Amino acid sequence: MVGSIKTMNHHGNGWSAQNCNGLEEKLDELRSLLGKTDGDPLRIVGVGAGAWGSVFAALLQDSYGRFREKVQIRIWRRPGRAVDRVTAEHLFEVINSREDVLRRLIRRCAYLKYVEGRLGDRTLFADEILKDGFCLNMIDVPLCPLKVVTNLQEAVWDADIVVNAVPSTETREVFEEISQYWKERITTPIIISLAKGIEAALEPVPHIITPTQMINRASKCSSIRVSKHTEEVESEYLKRKKFLAFSFINHNATFC
Repeated sequence: MVGSIKTMNHHGNGWSAQNCNGLEEKLDELRSLLGKTDGDPLRIVGVGAGAWGSVFAALLQDSYGRFREKVQIRIWRRPGRAVDRVTAEHLFEVINSREDVLRRLIRRCAYLKYVEGRLGDRTLFADEILKDGFCLNMIDVPLCPLKVVTNLQEAVWDADIVVNAVPSTETREVFEEISQYWKERITTPIIISLAKGIEAALEPVPHIITPTQMINRASKCSSIRVSKHTEEVESEYLKRKKFLAFSFINHNATFC
């Protein structure tokens, strides 16, 4: 909640002044290392809006969304995915079973479209409901509202940190497209990959290709894989920047 660090967040967890100050200090340190000035927010983009990517973006939004002048968080997903009638009916049940969610939708004048979706009078779309905090892959677990972008170029062209959450089978294709939008950039963004899975290659000898390698080959940018053990061979300055970005992203999540 902006303007009151002692109020409750979207999920009912209390925020103390000490917690809020700690988050802001971490944010300020990362902004400083990335050369961000006053009035120039840190731009974090989640690429991919499955369950993992949506939850990750929601964690960031819940934790840092209050610092609107210092950070902007958005998530990209492909447009056009329709919500089927059965899912729309179930979503309506979920909404009405959660008073906090129901009140939030009514306050945002967004409740009527879910009534229409339940009755079959309107087709809901995945990107549309994600803006209200509903991930199509996990309808039963409402998240906080998210800034959703369906145009990939608009989502990533000015990003400072990109969190890859598309499946490994799509990572190469998506980042080959992204690389076209970064040709004129002076600085490269930090990329953190949540993707699991590998590709197998036979030439020149049999070997595996990880999502971070796919990203590097497609975009010419190095990336960090979210894990408990990450080693990077690079300059101390770049290592420090990436470590801060990783710890900033990782602050309120537990990874296996």
